[in-house]
Amino acid sequence: MVLTETSIVEISETLKLLSDKTRLTIVALLKEREMCVCDIVDILETTQPNISQHLKKLKSGGIVSETRRSQWIYYSLNMGDKPYLHEIFNHLPSMKEKIEAHQPNSCC
Repeated sequence: MVLTETSIVEISETLKLLSDKTRLTIVALLKEREMCVCDIVDILETTQPNISQHLKKLKSGGIVSETRRSQWIYYSLNMGDKPYLHEIFNHLPSMKEKIEAHQPNSCC
């Protein structure tokens, strides 16, 4: 991969987004599976507006994508145009136990 000034700027902005603990935790959760906001809120024990703001930033940064199903929005990782993230995400701790310990919310 040859780095150009544009790609350096893009990588820098992406890494800034991921430097936030909550956003990086959301990414670790989404690495395991697609999730709705209500489940992320419950697992991270925070508020829906807080998680929504973080997801909005991750979406605008091209790291996550959303899919609407009925009235619910599901989020998943979107790394197709960011191959440099694969190696970083491979080093994130597994969130499987947290997800499995969580009782799915009735909203989804």
